[in-house]
Amino acid sequence: MSLKNVRLEVMQFLEKDVDSLIEKYLMPIEKIWQPTDFLPNSESDGFLEEVKEIRELSKELPYDFWVVLVGDMITEEALPTYESWLMDVEGIDQVGRNSWGKWVRHWTAEENRHGDVLNKYLYLSGRVNMKEIEKTTQYLIADGFDIGTDRDPYKNFLYTSFQELATYISHNRVAKLAKQKSNKQLAKMCKIISGDEMRHHNAYCEFVERIFKVDPSQMMMAFQQMMKLKITMPAHFLRESGGKISDAFEEFSNTAQRIGVYTSQDYVDILQKLLQRWEIEKITNLTDEAEKARDYLMKLPSRLTRLSERIKIPQNAYQFKWVEPVV
Repeated sequence: MSLKNVRLEVMQFLEKDVDSLIEKYLMPIEKIWQPTDFLPNSESDGFLEEVKEIRELSKELPYDFWVVLVGDMITEEALPTYESWLMDVEGIDQVGRNSWGKWVRHWTAEENRHGDVLNKYLYLSGRVNMKEIEKTTQYLIADGFDIGTDRDPYKNFLYTSFQELATYISHNRVAKLAKQKSNKQLAKMCKIISGDEMRHHNAYCEFVERIFKVDPSQMMMAFQQMMKLKITMPAHFLRESGGKISDAFEEFSNTAQRIGVYTSQDYVDILQKLLQRWEIEKITNLTDEAEKARDYLMKLPSRLTRLSERIKIPQNAYQFKWVEPVV
C-alpha cells in the first residue's frame, strides 16, 4: 500500500474521534469571547472617550512593539490561505463535510477573531499606516505560501503543533509588554488570543499522538523531514508594497528577536517540548529508518542551540511602511 493510501486510512480511522476532540478543544460560539468584548462600544455615548484613551496609551508603546503587533495581526489576517491549505490535506473532505472538514471550519472560525480584534485595535490606535498594512495583508494572501507539508496530514499536523505554540509565545509576550506599559486592555486582548493558540496547540498535539500510536515509523519519519526542512512561519512570504516576497520577514523576525517576543531559542524550546510531549524517546516498534530519524531528532535541540548562540541581531530598527517613524 502506498504512503498516501496508508495516511488516508489512518485519517479515516481517527475520524471517529474528531467530534469529541472538537468538544474538548474548541469553544461553543455562544460562549467564546468576541472582538467587541475588548473594543470601544460604537453604540455607546462614551465611544469617543474610549478611543481617545486607546490613542493616549498607544503613545507609551515603542516602535518595535508596533512592528511586532502589526506582523502578528497580518499573520492572523491571512487566514483564508490557511483554511484552503488545510482543506486540501489528505483525508479532510470539505465537499462531503466529514468530521475533519468540520474541525478545520470550526478552528478557522476561532482563529478569524484574532485578526479581527487586532486589526480594529491598530486602526483605532493612530500609531500605524493602515493602508500599507492592508496592502501587505492582501499580498500575503494573494502570494500564497509553501511550508513543505504538501497534502500530507502527518506533516501538516506536525506543523500546526509547532506553529500554534509559537503563536502562543508571541501573543503572550506581547501581552506582557503591553501590561508593563499599563495598557491593560491590550494586554488582556493579547493574553486571551494566546489562550486560544494554546488550546489549538494541544489539539494538534493530540492528533499527532494518536497517529504515533497507529503508524509510529511513518509519523517519526514525517517529524524528521519537517525539522530538516525547518518550520517556516506563516508570514515567511511577508512583503511591503513595492517589495519582493520575503523581503519584510527577516526584518520583522529581527524586530521580534530584539524585543524578546519570539527568538531562535524559542524555536529550540518548542522542539524540545514536542519531543517530551510525544515521548519520542520511548516510542517502540520503529523500523530501522525510523530509529535513525529518532536519533536525528533527539540530537537536534543541542545542535540548534549552538547555532542560535551565534546569531547576531541588528540593533538598528528597520523602517517599515506600516509604522510611523520614531520622532
